[in-house]
Amino acid sequence: MSRELPNRDESLRKSRLVFYENDIQRLNAEIDTFLELSKARCALLVDRDGHLVTRRGEPVKTSEETISALIAGSFAATREMARLLGENEFAILFHQGSRDSIQLQLIGERTLLATLFDGRTNLGMVRFYAQETAGRLNEVLVDIHSQDRKADLNSDFESRASDALDKLF
Repeated sequence: MSRELPNRDESLRKSRLVFYENDIQRLNAEIDTFLELSKARCALLVDRDGHLVTRRGEPVKTSEETISALIAGSFAATREMARLLGENEFAILFHQGSRDSIQLQLIGERTLLATLFDGRTNLGMVRFYAQETAGRLNEVLVDIHSQDRKADLNSDFESRASDALDKLF
């Protein structure tokens, strides 16, 4: 049974996105550049399970958690529609409102970039810069996922933690 735990832990780690502060800073820098170039109002990076990774730009007028869940749900529904039409999936979605619009774009296999924009820019600008940004964000995400996170802990962490627990009890 103890042999299964490391495999299960590794499987769980690979199935969930884990970010450290410096990871978020790298992602935020890319998104900030995108927002500046595209003149979009706001961008949210959301995992496919509907969890917000980061938000940049203007605040969202409603709950970011609700918006994140709806973004993931919209993408999941569209993925099924694509499958029914013989496509693997649609990588970009666009919704236009009377004042505001949103573009949803798949980044890699596990994240979505939602860009909210209004009349200060146009869809062409958003699409152009989103495509460039998607590639850079994907590179960052691949780098983050490929890192051995165990190396982030001090090499003698386990022995120090064990000593501290021994002292405590």
